Amino acid sequence: MKTKQLVEKIAQYVFTFCGIVAIFAVCSITFYMILKGTPALSEVGVFDLLFKTEWKPTAAEPSYGILYIILTSIVATGCAILIGVPVGILTAVFLTELSDKRIGNIVGSAVELLAAIPSVIYGLLGMMLLNPFLYKIERIIFAGSTTHKMTGGSNLLAAVIVLAIMILPTVISVSTRSIKAVHDSLRSASLALGATKLQTIFKVVIPAAKSGILTGAVLGIGRALGEAMAINMVAGGAVNLPLPFNSVRTLTTQVVSEMGYSAGLHREILFTVGLILYIFIMIVNLVLMKIRKDGEKD
Repeated sequence: MKTKQLVEKIAQYVFTFCGIVAIFAVCSITFYMILKGTPALSEVGVFDLLFKTEWKPTAAEPSYGILYIILTSIVATGCAILIGVPVGILTAVFLTELSDKRIGNIVGSAVELLAAIPSVIYGLLGMMLLNPFLYKIERIIFAGSTTHKMTGGSNLLAAVIVLAIMILPTVISVSTRSIKAVHDSLRSASLALGATKLQTIFKVVIPAAKSGILTGAVLGIGRALGEAMAINMVAGGAVNLPLPFNSVRTLTTQVVSEMGYSAGLHREILFTVGLILYIFIMIVNLVLMKIRKDGEKD
């Protein structure tokens, strides 16, 4: 009896320590980003940084406007979520409610394989397959145009497609677990009342699993906002208005592209860009957590 109590006491201390480490890590990252990201704001100015559109850090008269970069991150992430989340949820529904065991195993293995593929591979595939295809479309749409600068297929549309594919494994796996956790009694009750299979899925099962599905969406948004390497390879890397066939740059690719050679104020601004990205992710997480809690109360 004493041995069991000792083991439980040790386990309690271990779990408490792990929780403290996690909290300390989050607080440390937050403090460091604020410490490194705020000094440049006083030199450049919050308005100039957030609302100007020219990014020329190495010019004779440097300009550090990141409005287009912020808009690109928002648009690319939003469009990727609009594509990836519905596809992910419907795939999870297929795996849990509609497929037979053999097909479900095949699709499930494919989803696990997608999750295991490194970001750089997505970028390589995008460069070799997606960009040339989009370039053909670009040449058809803008044939004879004197105002559009050809991007070779490296544009916002390519970034959105790659991001949508990259978030699929996260959304599918979390949604699948959430749907499987819905008790069979809810399904049976719905069918007994005369609902069809599809009505039961979309009006009973998915609403019951919405908390977990929202968690998958949160993780997907975090993945999309934080992705750098693949987007850097397929989006072109220019600071432009986020239009489908414009070469663009996101907050993450901004840091990746220039941190290696930056110095002085330029380097401090890149830390500020990282701080803005961090704030975006925190805001998105807090908003979706609030929505999820309100949904659980209902």
